[in-house]
Amino acid sequence: MRILGLDLGTKTLGVAVSDEFGWTAQGVETIPIDEEKKQFGLERLREIMEEYQVETIVLGFPKNMNGTVGPRGEASQRFAEWLKRQFSLPVILWDERLSTTAAERMLIAADVSRKKRRQVIDKMAAVIILQSYLDSKR
Repeated sequence: MRILGLDLGTKTLGVAVSDEFGWTAQGVETIPIDEEKKQFGLERLREIMEEYQVETIVLGFPKNMNGTVGPRGEASQRFAEWLKRQFSLPVILWDERLSTTAAERMLIAADVSRKKRRQVIDKMAAVIILQSYLDSKR
């Protein structure tokens, strides 16, 4: 059983997947999306899910620091419902406060250029979200 981790941005969708044992998260890719046109890379997402035989989706749920849900959190809630309709799989909204910040710090510490960071930040955030979820299950 593999679990898919997703980080929904406004222009990209970060994708990570668990190993078969559900212990570790690995980054897969960043899918370009157009949130305004409701284009979320459905075909590519479907290919990834079939390739890895995904059974559960964990979607980052950005909350405000005080725990309230703002516009980005509401977008994630809508996206979670869309995922459920498209794939008929369980979708878990996972608190992702500071995941993008943590990903940014890791990439800076690894001396990754600003341009390259922009290309991989959502994928790294998806890894952090999924790994946090996997760690909570142990």
